[in-house]
Amino acid sequence: MIARRPFLLLSWLVVLVAVGWAIAPGLFTSFDPLSGDSAASFAPPSAEHWFGTDRLGRDLFARSVHGARTTLTATLLAVLIAFGLGAVVGLAAGFAGGVVDTAIMRVVDVFLAIPSLLLAMVVVSVLGYSTHNIALAVGISSIASFARVMRSQVLTVVNQDYVKAAYGLGVGRFAVMWRHVVPNSLSSVVALAALEVGAGVLAVASLGFLGYGAPPPQPEWGLLVAEGRDYVAVHPWASILPGLALAAVVIATHRISTSFRREAGR
Repeated sequence: MIARRPFLLLSWLVVLVAVGWAIAPGLFTSFDPLSGDSAASFAPPSAEHWFGTDRLGRDLFARSVHGARTTLTATLLAVLIAFGLGAVVGLAAGFAGGVVDTAIMRVVDVFLAIPSLLLAMVVVSVLGYSTHNIALAVGISSIASFARVMRSQVLTVVNQDYVKAAYGLGVGRFAVMWRHVVPNSLSSVVALAALEVGAGVLAVASLGFLGYGAPPPQPEWGLLVAEGRDYVAVHPWASILPGLALAAVVIATHRISTSFRREAGR
């Protein structure tokens, strides 16, 4: 049970808090993330400003809370894009077989050979900087991984006895695919989707850190870390505390996805 696994329980609490930040940031902070007090520039962490303030006097905790919506929205869209398109590509390759399978997987291999962050940067550079374009870029860079896992599962399922029995009973090819192959091939892909949430958060934040993310002053976790990096020697909280919030969410989602994979493997 989850109550007997304290680290897993803590991971779920971290993720739920991050989701709460994204859904209702006003419940967690009353500060405006876009406006600040220049007189309070680089104020250290205190009871009033939990994460301190940045160079413009903006409350960093408020910016971290409101930044969760940008980062998590882009991550969710990216995972949905990668899951949907990757599953379709992998299903087509594994179920069709032969030349179709070979052709599709060679294209997938090309995408796998390109570093995902580099591919995402190229896509964002072409499409422009926005939350939806970040999501599309990260999603496209992850399609190949989902396609390979889905294909592997499909190849395993189509050789099972119940699939062969369905063919023997005269069930059509597409009916077999939708009734037997697809439902029994998705478990590992769903587990991969859970794992990709953490990777997606890190990818979206990395794009923001490198300047490819949402344009300022819109708060985004990677951008917050980047804005404070030039002052980390004298005002370390400006970069470290938003970075710790990001790291906590990534580690928590990875821990949860690991538990999903263990359950799926049983």
